[in-house]
Amino acid sequence: MQLQSRLLALFFVLYTSLNIGVLAASNLPPSPAGLPSASKIIASDEASVQSGYCCAALSYVLGSKVSYPLDAAYKNSLASYWSLREAALTPQCVVESQSTKDVSTVVFVLSLLSRVTNFSSECQFAVRGAGHTPWPGAANIRGGVTIDLAGLNVVDVSLNQSVTGVGAGNRWINVYTKLDALGLAVAGGRVADIGVGGLTTGGGISFFSPRLGFVCDNVINYEVVLAYGKVINANATSYPDLYRSLKGGSNNFGVVTRFDLKTFRQGPFWGGYIIYDISTREQHFKAFEELNGASRYDVYAALINNHLYQNGSWIILNSYEYTKEPAQPYPPVFKPFTSIQPELVNTMRVASLANFTVELDQTSTDGKLRQSFVTITVGNSASLLSTIFDLANSTLQHVLSVPGVSLNVGYQPIPTAITSRAGLTGGNSLGLDSADGPLVNVIFALTWADAADDARIEAASKEWVRRATHNAQAVGKTNPYVYLNYAEKWQDPITGYGPANVARLRQTSRKYDQDQIFQKAVPGGFKLF
Repeated sequence: MQLQSRLLALFFVLYTSLNIGVLAASNLPPSPAGLPSASKIIASDEASVQSGYCCAALSYVLGSKVSYPLDAAYKNSLASYWSLREAALTPQCVVESQSTKDVSTVVFVLSLLSRVTNFSSECQFAVRGAGHTPWPGAANIRGGVTIDLAGLNVVDVSLNQSVTGVGAGNRWINVYTKLDALGLAVAGGRVADIGVGGLTTGGGISFFSPRLGFVCDNVINYEVVLAYGKVINANATSYPDLYRSLKGGSNNFGVVTRFDLKTFRQGPFWGGYIIYDISTREQHFKAFEELNGASRYDVYAALINNHLYQNGSWIILNSYEYTKEPAQPYPPVFKPFTSIQPELVNTMRVASLANFTVELDQTSTDGKLRQSFVTITVGNSASLLSTIFDLANSTLQHVLSVPGVSLNVGYQPIPTAITSRAGLTGGNSLGLDSADGPLVNVIFALTWADAADDARIEAASKEWVRRATHNAQAVGKTNPYVYLNYAEKWQDPITGYGPANVARLRQTSRKYDQDQIFQKAVPGGFKLF
């Protein structure tokens, strides 16, 4: 093995030495401050080429921050993915980044070696925050390098308390715990364990979206590492085209290492969930249409209407939050829902933002199973929501024999109060506008136990999307928007942003990533080309 390793190392050094001239001729950017020269990095793999030459080069410059399959840090990183579909992928190494400088170093090395090796699979990489996206390859990779941002966990409130700098490796519970103590909040995720990075770059829905827009509309500044390790700050006045593209553009332009978020006063508010019998669903659909379609939407009202199939039966679980202060229990806007009887469980109370996100985390499916999200967007119609549920129940019958199967059909209002906010903050990439009228985000989320059933689950999900979309089209209630954070690998949320936004995103990519590192060396996520 040692002889084979040395022979492979010799081959690689010879190979790369033949390519150095090509790279030099193309004016490759210099190494970031404090790093060895490009030629030293390229030739640094002799010590552990059996672990992959790109991982060896990273070990050369980052030492113990690079872990391998037998290391505890590597195992812990993989074990922390929410979905077993994602955790099953095995990278050659995992890099635990502790700072923006670390991320810059990793991206420089992998950009350089990707160019040298003509985008070899060993130098391809994935970037993960909390690792909550369920499909394999979204934030992990087989045989390449996974960059784990968990160490980027700073939550820094400005002196005037108007901006909070949030490291991209944070989970939302870390952010809210600190801000709750100060009587502050930001627009962010609604489930404690969700990561800041993925949710925000994919758009993001929060309890505060009706009055503040999508989460991405509340980012004041992005600190982002571009190809070859260049670190910039993108905001309304510095790199404004990149700033807009990052609002929904996902991982296509660089690695965001810090989000500076608009911060506002917020104390405890009223919220919780109520569980109902499935037989009351038509009352819920009627109430949903009325709330979402109100001429003056109550911007303090946030709703998630879930229809859950578990252990052989359906229930309805509605999450209600009313963020107005002082706290107002049972506000009139929710009366059409809260008057529905019987109530099987009721947790409504006044509590902190962090407390509500922990509760929703506890109602989520077990993270040690296989997970899938698919999603569509439709117009506001109670009869259509009823049809979509019936289609989901019909689809479920084909996978009832799958061990451990459970299903959530969730509806979330996207009133014009949300879609009208983007223009107030420089626009975003999502392609939604108040002219679309009130919309509904629909998620079809399946959980199951065994990899042997993956193909059956995927077939069922595709069939539900096909039939639900067909029915929405039949009543003139379809919309091309596909919420990226709920999209499955085979869906195409970028195209759903519309031709003008797609063209703008591609132009931004060509401008800031001329060698297309984040298109060719980062295969995960939803690509632009």
